[in-house]
Amino acid sequence: MKLPTVTPADIRRALLLREEIALLDLRHEAAFASGHPLFAANMAEGRIAIEAEARLPRKDVTIVLYDDGEGLVGPGAERLRALGYSNVRALDDGLKAWSAAGYEVFEDVNSYAKAFGELVEARRHTPSLSADEVASLIADKANVAILDVRRFDEYATMNIPGSVSVPGAELVLRAGRAAPDPDTTIIVNCAGRTRSIIGTQSLINAGVPNKVRALRNGTIGWTLARHSLEHGAGRRGAVGSFEGAAANARDVAYRAGVRHIGAGEAAALAAQTSRTLYRFDVRDAEEYATGHLAGFRHYAGGQLVQEIDMAAPVRGARILLTDDKGVRADMTASWLAQMGWEVYVLEGGYDGALEMGPPQVLPKPDPAHRYRRPYEGTDVAERAMQAYLDWEYGLVEQLRRDATHGFYVI
Repeated sequence: MKLPTVTPADIRRALLLREEIALLDLRHEAAFASGHPLFAANMAEGRIAIEAEARLPRKDVTIVLYDDGEGLVGPGAERLRALGYSNVRALDDGLKAWSAAGYEVFEDVNSYAKAFGELVEARRHTPSLSADEVASLIADKANVAILDVRRFDEYATMNIPGSVSVPGAELVLRAGRAAPDPDTTIIVNCAGRTRSIIGTQSLINAGVPNKVRALRNGTIGWTLARHSLEHGAGRRGAVGSFEGAAANARDVAYRAGVRHIGAGEAAALAAQTSRTLYRFDVRDAEEYATGHLAGFRHYAGGQLVQEIDMAAPVRGARILLTDDKGVRADMTASWLAQMGWEVYVLEGGYDGALEMGPPQVLPKPDPAHRYRRPYEGTDVAERAMQAYLDWEYGLVEQLRRDATHGFYVI
């Protein structure tokens, strides 16, 4: 059966009008990272059977497939149809047509979250310190707390000496315990730039009494400055909010346009079968395993903001978040809303029957097909790390040229 086709202009129009569309790049991740439209999501043709039903919950959503001449679209469409997807189309002439139309092509993965992070820094002038400045503070035994906002496994691989693991959405919930003295300077770091910018600005937005600074360029900047990293650390930040944190987080969410709803409204959203609804539990995996609301997938809040293209490839969909303490959902939702999503936070629900069991984990792709991030592992060439930073510095200008993003910064 011949696939109906759409043009690059059709896709651009759908994005600008906030219509639901899943623009799927069927190449392997390494090829996807070499260049793609801003809101394209990677779903390798051979992984459709593994990923589609978790990532594309509505079977009649508009799905547009493309490749770069590899012949993946026909087989990909057949795989989706076999799973019951009924509205599958092809981008006429694939990635070549997108480029020929003069539209922007973005490199790397999680590109639009990273571009958004750069926009936040540019608009809010998020304060930061260089690696040398932070190293001097450590050497002088200054009153600082270094909070690493990456996943715990990333932290355990390599970390700034003396830092504590506090994954992104946990910051506002745990900063009061990590830095109980308001005179302590909190330094937030990630591997590169995005998560430290978002983490630092989260604490500032939520009104933490401490001075907060991002470690500029994260562990990449630290390594390029020839400072040593620790390996195998296991320090985790405990729960402990600063005064007013929960109310402040709620206010941040409201200012971003997030809506808080009860179980009845959530059921009404789920019943609207003409719209895609993603439901995410943004707590940590251990909390999720001990009891979670039915129908909610686990996605830790900090990673959800960073990897939203992977978690929710249907641009224009709705997102409903849950968190038994509220703070993490509010802060996560505030960022997603600023990224142009229609976001809701579910109030309560944990006093009833809960499901138990670990999060769903999709099998990892063949390492040969995976894009090697320039900020992961301990053996990345300095040239690759510097090139990655240079790419990030140019993202705000690239967003301006693309002009489909719809981002705003509160």
